[in-house]
Amino acid sequence: MKEDNKIVFTGPVGVGKTSAIAALSDVPIISTDARASDMTINRKGHTTVAMDYGILNLEGGGKVHLYGTPGQERFDFMWEILTTGGLGLILMLDNTRPNPKKDMQFFLHAFRDYIVDVPVVIGISKTDLQARPSPRDYADMLPEVTADLRMLNPVPPIFEVDGRNKEDVKNLVLALLYSIDPGIGAGR
Repeated sequence: MKEDNKIVFTGPVGVGKTSAIAALSDVPIISTDARASDMTINRKGHTTVAMDYGILNLEGGGKVHLYGTPGQERFDFMWEILTTGGLGLILMLDNTRPNPKKDMQFFLHAFRDYIVDVPVVIGISKTDLQARPSPRDYADMLPEVTADLRMLNPVPPIFEVDGRNKEDVKNLVLALLYSIDPGIGAGR
């Protein structure tokens, strides 16, 4: 895999997208954080306003470019820009938010045109702070949430993840790459 590839991380504000990219990137990330000026300040002091960007270097000279979207809908104009040319979407959901099911539905529908052609992997963060919904609960919600969506992988893999933990984030990326090419797991 010598070519350059692109994976996009999305999800609500404060879910851990910036931390996930920083944990996996082989270079210092570029982050466009700005001081929060709206209700976001209740969740965190700074928020991504354009994108986060990091690079994962692969054996053989290839690279995976890691892009994180802003989580606020008012910056949704960046979502289409960032997904252009991407291999897949990692949707991160925050278990401590009031309605993670609604968040899942919102983001899957917001990226509906993108996920027709690329696979999705779901990472659930902050399960150490709130255990429910469980990964099984999210899997049970998917048919209702995605009933009107055409998705490349209608049952995306779902993982508990700590965005600060490199191995957790690596597992999300590997699951996404495996969704693209099952031969990756066989060492191809």
